[in-house]
Amino acid sequence: MLLSRLLERIIKIGRLRVIDAGGLPHTFGPGGARVTIRLLDPALHWKLAARPRLYFGEAFMDGKLTIEEGSLYDLVDLFAVNLEALPPGLTSRLLNGYLTLFRQIHQYNPLPRARRNVAHHYDLSDQLYELFLDRDRQYSCGYFRDGSEDLDIAQADKKRHIAAKLLIRPGQRVLDIGSGWGGLALYLASECGADVTGLTLSIEQHKAATRRAAAAGLSDRVRFYLRDYREEVGHYDRIVSVGMFEHVGVNHYHSFFAKLKSLLAPDGVALLHAIGRKDGPGSTNPWIRKYIFPGGYIPALSEVLPIVERLRLWVTDLEILRLHYARTLRAWRERFERNRDSIRAIYDERFCRMWEMYLVASEIGFRRQDLMVFQMQLAKSVGAVPLTRDYMLDWERAHSGTADRAA
Repeated sequence: MLLSRLLERIIKIGRLRVIDAGGLPHTFGPGGARVTIRLLDPALHWKLAARPRLYFGEAFMDGKLTIEEGSLYDLVDLFAVNLEALPPGLTSRLLNGYLTLFRQIHQYNPLPRARRNVAHHYDLSDQLYELFLDRDRQYSCGYFRDGSEDLDIAQADKKRHIAAKLLIRPGQRVLDIGSGWGGLALYLASECGADVTGLTLSIEQHKAATRRAAAAGLSDRVRFYLRDYREEVGHYDRIVSVGMFEHVGVNHYHSFFAKLKSLLAPDGVALLHAIGRKDGPGSTNPWIRKYIFPGGYIPALSEVLPIVERLRLWVTDLEILRLHYARTLRAWRERFERNRDSIRAIYDERFCRMWEMYLVASEIGFRRQDLMVFQMQLAKSVGAVPLTRDYMLDWERAHSGTADRAA
């Protein structure tokens, strides 16, 4: 079958055994890590060969591909190792997502579509996110100082790390673009004395964040709006955006940074925390685009920096976080599995398999493939931040006790 020919070209490390829909076994690879899968639909014989990046996830999610030896993690890891080892060529480009022909169509995100895309993922059951995120519901990469921290401490340290780069003075106005459930905004208000405006397109996140601000007694200094960044007006001393840039879309990067520049005070500082890719421009996995993050895209720095340069913004600091998100995703996945019965009761088993695939594939993307996180500090003025990075470490040390207590 066509699928066998494809797998013969791909599997050069480990061993994959495929039991086809007729019950016949096929073995690929020299040996080592062993995984066995069973195909329960004859159509998968051609679907997995024609569009593996879409139909693999669908088949697992729909129960048409089952794993009889090993786990989903073992299976995805086996594919990731082999795909990374493929020699350059058309097969590698197709399977690793480096063809970008329809990318601008997929990432066209005018305001109505942006709202629908956000609702698809972030307006799911509030209880779902309680069951696998940390207590503060930080839905982005944690910051692991030595790797031994639990998730709550890593997320508290992430907020502290970001705050250190923002150099906030009490009373300064801060804009949080993509404010989620409000944890970072509340931290910047309570720990730094900032006056914070948070923007989100998620109805559920907006409700939760507003409740949290009231419960913390911070409603006079923290406010949240159901508003797109393109609709914001005014001037801010500091601007921060964590885990939102991945939803902007490559077509809209110039609009995003132009709006950031127009909102930022002349001596202001901005911090962009986003997922990136090290191997240059690519395309969003079609299964992820269809089921998890419609309209989403992970950029290469080579797609971001030229726009920042053309707008004449200073990149005053750039940090690459490599395995931090792999650790974060593993913690989320472990919590998800511990609470799988509760999540199944909210949705169903198909939903659980869909999110299991999402969490596994994402973790391996950071652990084995080309994903990382970048924190880009931006300013209009060359003198907006100190000459060296010592101020970041000094601030983090001075506020370490507060972060630990918060965690």
